[in-house]
Amino acid sequence: MDNNDKIFTIQELSEYLKISISTLYKLAQEGKLPGQKVGRHWRFRKKAVDRWLENKSGQD
Repeated sequence: MDNNDKIFTIQELSEYLKISISTLYKLAQEGKLPGQKVGRHWRFRKKAVDRWLENKSGQD
């Protein structure tokens, strides 16, 4: 699997972005962070998260 195809759990994404889990839940539930809910759990594609970060940094 290509590293860009990696799928993060909320815990892994928290470690990757250095953002608290509660903040990530809030962003995901508000639709501000690209992710999908699978059952009761959130999953995030690395490629989509990296693109989201690039777009966010371009807004600053």
